[in-house]
Amino acid sequence: MLSVTFLGTGAACPTVERNVAALAVHREGEMLLFDCGEGTQRQMMRYGVGFSFREVFFTHYHSDHVLGITGLLRTLGLQNRLEKITLYGPRPAERILGALLSVGVERTRFPIEIVELKSGDILARREYDIKVFATDHRADTIGFALVEHDRLGRFDPEQAQDLGIPEGPLWGKLHRGETVTLEDGRVIDPARLVGPPRPGRTVVYAGDTRPSQAVVEASRDANLLVHEATFGEDEVDRAKETGHSTARQAARVAKEARVRQLALTHISARYSRDAPELAAEAREDFPDTVIARDGMTIDVPFQP
Repeated sequence: MLSVTFLGTGAACPTVERNVAALAVHREGEMLLFDCGEGTQRQMMRYGVGFSFREVFFTHYHSDHVLGITGLLRTLGLQNRLEKITLYGPRPAERILGALLSVGVERTRFPIEIVELKSGDILARREYDIKVFATDHRADTIGFALVEHDRLGRFDPEQAQDLGIPEGPLWGKLHRGETVTLEDGRVIDPARLVGPPRPGRTVVYAGDTRPSQAVVEASRDANLLVHEATFGEDEVDRAKETGHSTARQAARVAKEARVRQLALTHISARYSRDAPELAAEAREDFPDTVIARDGMTIDVPFQP
C-alpha cells in the first residue's frame, strides 16, 4: 500500500477549509511526514494518520511549512515517546530547525537528529530511495521523490509445475533470480520462469516552486506529482515574483514529465474550497489533475 494524505493544502495563511502545508505518506505500514506547518498535529489527529513517523522532510523554512514541528514534538514528548526522530531539510538546517526545537522550556526524552540535505542527495532505504532535487522558490529549497525499487518479475507457476519443480523454497530462489539444481541433476535458469523486472511506484512532492526543469526531471514517469498552484494564470506575473506557480504551469510540468496524476496544493485563500477555476485551467493541459483538499487521501497503485 502506498498512499498520500493531505494534512494542509493552503498557501501562506490558513483558512477555515485549508490548513498550511503538510503531507503524510504511508507506505507498507511506514509513515513519512513532509513539511509541518502550524497546526499539523491537529490535522494528523483529525484525519487519523497517527504519530508513528520517524522522519520529517522539510522543503524549506518559510513559516507555513515549519511552525508546526515544535508543538508536534512537544506532544510526542508528553506521550512518552522514546524512539528517535530525524529532521531533514536544506541549509541552514541546524540553525533553523535547532532554533525551533529550543522554543519552550519542555525538553523531549527521545533523540532528535537534524540532517542537512542538498540537491542530488539520495537517502537509501531497503525497498525505496528518497531522492532530493532542486526547486525554484525564493530561498534554499528542495523537493523530494520517493522512488521504489524495481519489483521482481512475474513468476510462472504453471511452467514451474510443467518442469517438475516442487513448489516451495526452489520457487522462491528462482523468483529471486537464483539458478537451482533439481534432484535429477537438471539446472534451471530463472530466466525460463521469471519475467522482466517491474517498476515500482514514484511519488514526487515539489513544495513551493516556480515551474522548474529540475522538477520535470525529478518527476519523469512518476505515478503522482504533488505540485503547488498558488495562483491562476491571470496572476502569472505575481506567481513569478513570489516564487510560485500557476495551475497551468504546474499542469505543463506534469505533462512534460509524463506523470500519471497531478495533485495541486498550496492553494491561495483567494480561491474557494474546490477552486474550480484552477482545476479547469490545469485540465486544459493535463486532464488527470485533482485539486487537493485537507483530509484527501490518494492511493497510488502499481501499474499493470
